[in-house]
Amino acid sequence: MIAAVDHVQLAAPEGSQDALRTYYVDTLGMTEIANPPALAVRGGCWFQAGPVQLHLGIEPGFRPAKKAHPGLRVTDIEAFAARLEKRGAEVRWDGELPGHRRFFSHDPVGNRLEFLEPVA
Repeated sequence: MIAAVDHVQLAAPEGSQDALRTYYVDTLGMTEIANPPALAVRGGCWFQAGPVQLHLGIEPGFRPAKKAHPGLRVTDIEAFAARLEKRGAEVRWDGELPGHRRFFSHDPVGNRLEFLEPVA
């Protein structure tokens, strides 16, 4: 049986690692973690916040998905959105998911990200 999501893999173009590090570490507040040596030779970078891991892998001919995205649960969504905006990231609020506040943003290479918080 499936017990949990271990990680989400997103694609990125070659040469984007520095921009990804700035966004995922400085903007989102995640920590970069080391790729296993056997996988590190492929490029990319991995990030973690609590139990959540995002792996950014290099993909030749990369094109960001228009709809596919990870949904990342946050606390204090207003403050988190303000953090992103202060660092120049787009925040697009969406009120269509019952019982949640949420917004969408994009990383520097165009990957769509959803941030949501349940409403009490």
